[in-house]
Amino acid sequence: MRLSRYFLPVLKQNPAEAQIASHRLMLRAGMLRQEAAGIYAWLPLGFRVLRKIEQIVREEMDRAGAIEVLMPTLQLADLWRESGRYDDYGAEMLRITDRHERELLYGPTNEEMITEIFRAYIKSYKELPKNLYHIQWKFRDEQRPRFGVMRGREFLMKDAYSFDVDDERGQASYNRMFVAYLRSFQRMGLQAVPMRAETGPIGGDLSHEFIVLAQTGESAVFLDRRMLELPVPGEEVDYDGDLSGVVADWTRLYAATEDAARYEAETAEADRLTARGIEVGQTFYFGDKYSKPMKANVSGPDGVDRPAQMGSYGVGISRLAGALIEAHHDEAGIIWPDAVAPFGVGVVSLRPGDKAVDAACESAYAALTRAGKEPLLDDTDDRPGGKFATMDLIGLPWQLIIGPRGLATGVVELKRRATGERRTLKLDEALAAICG
Repeated sequence: MRLSRYFLPVLKQNPAEAQIASHRLMLRAGMLRQEAAGIYAWLPLGFRVLRKIEQIVREEMDRAGAIEVLMPTLQLADLWRESGRYDDYGAEMLRITDRHERELLYGPTNEEMITEIFRAYIKSYKELPKNLYHIQWKFRDEQRPRFGVMRGREFLMKDAYSFDVDDERGQASYNRMFVAYLRSFQRMGLQAVPMRAETGPIGGDLSHEFIVLAQTGESAVFLDRRMLELPVPGEEVDYDGDLSGVVADWTRLYAATEDAARYEAETAEADRLTARGIEVGQTFYFGDKYSKPMKANVSGPDGVDRPAQMGSYGVGISRLAGALIEAHHDEAGIIWPDAVAPFGVGVVSLRPGDKAVDAACESAYAALTRAGKEPLLDDTDDRPGGKFATMDLIGLPWQLIIGPRGLATGVVELKRRATGERRTLKLDEALAAICG
C-alpha cells in the first residue's frame, strides 16, 4: 500500500476525551472514530489489526476442532424467555420491536440461539462432540461506556459453544478451549493469565477469565508470580489427547481478581504479585443450564434422552486491539507485535521524485510484497520529521528509511520499532534482515 493513496487520518494532538493510552493512540493513529457513546467506526488501519487478531483466533479455534458458523445480530426475545434470561438480563440488553410487533434483541451473547440450532439437528450422542463458533458484533448497553474499545457498547467477539453427552466429555471440551486460548494470546504477543472467575449472567460453576496485566486494567488481580514462567503448549499440542495436565498446571497456583485474604493464605509472600489486568477472554462450563429448559436433548448409549452438556467461550476481538496497545506502547506511539501489525514494514522515502530514491523504494516495496511482508510505502511529500513521527505513532515493526544521502554511499537505514535499534546497511542486507 502507498501512503499517498491510503486513508490514514492521524492526529497531532491528544484527544481530550481519551483517558487511557490505547484510546488516545487509536484515535491519534487514525484507527477508529467515535460515532456515538461506546460505538466506533473502524478506519482502514484499525480494521487491518482487527482482521489480524480475528484470523489468529480463527486458526486456533479450527485447530482445536471448533467449526465456524455465523449467527445474526438480532435474536427473538422468545428464545431468551425459554432459557429464563430475558427478564433477568437487565438494562444492558438492547430490546427492539419490529413493524409486526415482534420482540427482538440485539444479541449480547448467543447461548440461546446456538442451543436452538443444536436441538434442531443433533439427536444422538453419536453426533457428538460438537463445538460451534462465530465471530460477530455484539451490543451491551453499558451505563458508562469509556476507555474506547476497552469498554464500548458495540464490540466484536468470538464466541464458541461446546455440546457433549456427559460431564466428563464436557470437561474435555472445556480443556481444549482453555489451551486454545493460551496459544491464541501468545501468538498475538500477549501474556494472558487464566484466573478463576464468577460466571455472572452466563451461569454455571466453572469459569476462567484470561487477563492481560496492564496498569490501566479495570480489575485488581492477585496471582502467584510463578504463573508468568509457565510454558504455553506449542504447535505440536494434541487436541485429541488428554489436556487435563496442562490445565492443571495453569490452575494449581493462585490467580484471581478477588479474595485477597485467600490469596495471602495460599501464596508465599515471595511469590505474591498484585497488579491490574484487562480481561480479554472468558471460558464457561455450565452443563445443562440452557439445554435442559430449552429441551436440547440427545440420546445416550443407553437410549435414554438427556440434556446436552454445554460450555461457552468468548474472546473480545475488538477489545484485544486496545489490550495489545496497552501492553505495547511508548511515548512515541504504538509498538505492534509482528503477528498483529497492520503492515509489516514502513518504507520511508526521504525524497520522493528523486530518481535513485524512487527506484530504491520501488525495488524494496516489490521485494517486501513478494515476501508477504505487507509494506506501507510513505511516498508523500511530508517533511522527514513528520514521516518519522507518523511511523512511530502507527507502530509498524520495521522502518526502512531510504534517502539520497545514504544511497550516495550505497546504504539505507533500518529501524526496529520495538527496541529502537537502528542499523545502516546495504539495501539487500536490510531486506534480508526484515525477511529473516
